[in-house]
Amino acid sequence: MTDFSGLKIGYAVTGSFCTFEKSFKQAEILRKMGAEIIPIMSENASSISTRFGSAEDNLKKFENICGCKVITTIADAEPIGPKSLTDIMIVAPCTSNTASKLANSITDSTVTMAVKSHLRSGKPVVLAIASNDSLMGSAKNLGILFNMKNYYFVPMRQDDYVKKPSSLVAEFSMIPQAVESALKGIQLRPIIY
Repeated sequence: MTDFSGLKIGYAVTGSFCTFEKSFKQAEILRKMGAEIIPIMSENASSISTRFGSAEDNLKKFENICGCKVITTIADAEPIGPKSLTDIMIVAPCTSNTASKLANSITDSTVTMAVKSHLRSGKPVVLAIASNDSLMGSAKNLGILFNMKNYYFVPMRQDDYVKKPSSLVAEFSMIPQAVESALKGIQLRPIIY
């Protein structure tokens, strides 16, 4: 197991609620590997209750994993870069909505501000895509991000190519490996399988 002692990870969660459990499990694993986790949630991820859990329970769970309060506002996310709070940023899950904003440099949410602030120092960002339209209208934004400096992807797959032919979901269990590679400037391959 890789030792991430001393590594400061910004760990952002956006609104693909059905993948929260997988994402939280990986945050726990990264903590066990020694990393310090700074939790960040989008406005929707932190305030909407779904059949996958209440907003309050999700916030509490994430805070318990990370041992600190979740960043849930643009104002609280902005200092991440200027104060050099993170060595690497993970967005897991990263919805197509968030990916499209990142691809087009739109900074209008807690997570997009966290990423923008982190990127000001040229540090890596790891995206764990989870979206039902990744291979439709959102495909162009993934293509843009594939070609942007400092963005790396957790390998992903079509989770149900019959019922959801345009869906892609990251292999969340590969987040630690993707982090290790991104810190070396390497994209894991294959990206989509």
